Amino acid sequence: MADLREVKIAIGSDHRGFRLKEALKSFMEERGIPYEDLGTHSEESFDYPDVAIPLAERVVRGDYDFGILICMTGIGMSIAANKVKGVRAALVYSPEFAEKARAHNNANVLCLPGGHISVDAAQKALELFLTTEFEGGRHERRLKKIESYEREA
Repeated sequence: MADLREVKIAIGSDHRGFRLKEALKSFMEERGIPYEDLGTHSEESFDYPDVAIPLAERVVRGDYDFGILICMTGIGMSIAANKVKGVRAALVYSPEFAEKARAHNNANVLCLPGGHISVDAAQKALELFLTTEFEGGRHERRLKKIESYEREA
């Protein structure tokens, strides 16, 4: 992975993921990792598709290298983001799964459960997600099957 200070990251949440989003922003700032916060900007009720879909579209366009999405369970964010062709959003509940999401699935959007993961575990998951390289090999073959389906759908 390139120098993390050169990686372009978008982060977004709904109201239930807001606190974890703010903690991860501080974590990235401390490490000099640039990011753009696409919202929400408070704990007022906010519909997760309103950030998940635009963020996912911008990752696919190449505006960002990676996206981070957070809601209470991470489920809604991952469903919404994965509707965008070319997105491989992974719902991650542990640092180990974040590493596997990158190594085996070449995930480009990290979805976190704001209500079910500690700040420490989320920070470790984010760090592994950003620093783990895709292994390719047998995993590449599987991703090509998904990409082929997306082109035909």
